[in-house]
Amino acid sequence: MEKSKVYFTDFRAKPGNNLLNKLEKLIKKAGIENIDFKNKFVAIKIHFGEPGNLAYLRPNYSKVVADVVKSLGGKPFLTDCNTLYVGQRKNALDHLEAAYTNGYSPFSTGCHVIIADGLKGTDEAYIPIDGEYVKEAKIGRAIADADIIISLNHFKGHEMTGFGGAIKNIGMGCGSRAGKMEMHNSGKPIVHMEKCVGCKQCQKICAHGAISYDENNKCHIDHNKCVGCGRCIGICNFDAIATKNDEAKDILNKKMAEYTLAVLKNKPNFHISLICDVSPNCDCHGENDAPVVPNIGMLASFDPVALDKACADLVNNAPILPNTYIDGKSKDEDLFHKMHDVTHWESQIEHAEKLGLGTSHYEIIKVF
Repeated sequence: MEKSKVYFTDFRAKPGNNLLNKLEKLIKKAGIENIDFKNKFVAIKIHFGEPGNLAYLRPNYSKVVADVVKSLGGKPFLTDCNTLYVGQRKNALDHLEAAYTNGYSPFSTGCHVIIADGLKGTDEAYIPIDGEYVKEAKIGRAIADADIIISLNHFKGHEMTGFGGAIKNIGMGCGSRAGKMEMHNSGKPIVHMEKCVGCKQCQKICAHGAISYDENNKCHIDHNKCVGCGRCIGICNFDAIATKNDEAKDILNKKMAEYTLAVLKNKPNFHISLICDVSPNCDCHGENDAPVVPNIGMLASFDPVALDKACADLVNNAPILPNTYIDGKSKDEDLFHKMHDVTHWESQIEHAEKLGLGTSHYEIIKVF
């Protein structure tokens, strides 16, 4: 099988050559100029970060991408879809305010911000695919209407999918609220009663009223109301909430890959990942833990599968930083499994490859 090309540059910057210049050079070397952008609407899919989280990508990077697209005649916009959980990105107005708070404005990025699934997360397009789990993906309409898709990804850990890279950013991130529910609904969390201390943080974070407490101040989850978003898992500091089994996580990963297929269907696409501030959890959290490995570099490819696999390999080969979430754990184990031992990120790569989204076989081409 022919290997996909993944272009790489590190975060070293000598005087006169800053990181923004390096990113521009990287994406041009990777072939972004080969796409016909003339008068095309270009969705730059990005995660704006939940306010309070400081690990999200700086808006300066998005401006580089937007400026390149504009120089090639395209009409770029930064975009994301609304969230399931309680937070500052649950509707378009709060979401825009969160984006502006974190520096993503038309003035700082050189292009507009559009919340793709509308005011309440219901503005969606239905895209038919012949997936194993998904037959009709529910995608934010502005993304579905775009002519070209560019994913700009902060590569980091994730409590349900193992890591968040291109597939996560596109598949989960481009799903409307109903789409996100469809991807999550095979995994419902359970409570380890002996670990629950009754702090009620999970109840506060649940957007669906699924969590209650009994006379012993122990948490209970109503699976009829739960959408399986996993926010309660991330907020619990006592590991009292977990999912029932690994299969549910694998199904989530596979559905996410199938949604990625729907988003990219019949559209030119290009993918950029930055391995920096590799926090254990998603940027959906209103906080971020210390990076578990050093900043590694910036990567770009036309193949989202090869890109994610290359990023995962680079993180797994990096040294663990002291005083972090996984400090003290043995190095002879997958770092993403160390961060969240019930997640298996490999399933999203394997299924995406099976769907024809790309290949896990890659070669890294260094750009200096």
